[in-house]
Amino acid sequence: MKYTQLGRTGLKVSRLVLGTMNFGPQTDEADSHAIMDAALDSGINFFDTANVYGWGENKGRTETIIGNWFAKGGERRDKVVLATKVYANMAPDGQAAWPNHDKLSALNIRRAVDASLKRLQTDHIDLYQFHHIDRDTPFEEIWQAIDTLVQQGKILYAGSSNFPGYKIAQANEIAARRGGTIGLVSEQCLYNLAERRAEMEVIPAAQEYGLGVIPWSPLHGGLLGGIIKKEVQGGRRASGRAADTLKDPVARAQVQAYEDLVDKHGLQPGEVALAWLLTRPGVTGPIVGPRTADQLDSALRAIELDLNEDLLSGLNEVFPGPGPSPEAFAW
Repeated sequence: MKYTQLGRTGLKVSRLVLGTMNFGPQTDEADSHAIMDAALDSGINFFDTANVYGWGENKGRTETIIGNWFAKGGERRDKVVLATKVYANMAPDGQAAWPNHDKLSALNIRRAVDASLKRLQTDHIDLYQFHHIDRDTPFEEIWQAIDTLVQQGKILYAGSSNFPGYKIAQANEIAARRGGTIGLVSEQCLYNLAERRAEMEVIPAAQEYGLGVIPWSPLHGGLLGGIIKKEVQGGRRASGRAADTLKDPVARAQVQAYEDLVDKHGLQPGEVALAWLLTRPGVTGPIVGPRTADQLDSALRAIELDLNEDLLSGLNEVFPGPGPSPEAFAW
């Protein structure tokens, strides 16, 4: 496994991040524990979750599964850089959140941290991430809450997720003015070959302020995992984001061109998509969310994959991206 610093911090994390969103909804607890053991054995030390994972009536279930894994001992917790998130309404689907039981008020942050710590069976969270921007809560209040949690030893670092570039800047400028807090150290954003809009402003903002970039959905919901070939061979059919994309004939032709290009180089599409992200400036490591041990093995192979200039050039032709701003929309 290869490691890097998380943004401007001294924290060393693996170049692959184990995403746990499938633990509970798609993967049962025993298999989830086996995947986490395999990830740790492979050298992956960065695990990502969220308080809302488990979904529906089972919100919080994923954190509970991780907590039960930590409770097995064997230095599991000590070896893991643990990241979770706060923002979501934790009431069961169909029920309105009780006032102050969601978003980023100081009250909800305090409540949500304590609930996550209990489910995770740990005394601290290494990276506590804001799952979305809160347009109603000023950053002065958010940072006051975070400072208190750091002083209490409940969290070590704060990060963002799904933030636009201007909110990354605003958050860290206010943190700097207040003093006493390091501000955001990471941004978790949607970023992959098929979805490159983060390159316009989010990633430049993250680089300017020293945030590590943690791409989620690196295969764009399976779209970049060889989905057309799998369909032709009678395998898994596209669903969700991938299925919606393939309804567009132009997008389908683009994905087909991608699969043909990768096949010409004798490589696997999913592994190439991950390896491409590892070449991108500012990227700490993509989040991989395996449902099975085989999917984890495939992700691990991407770490050692060396993409030559011919392939990188071809990928950029198939998925050119928008380019940086303001040139992407102005002269």
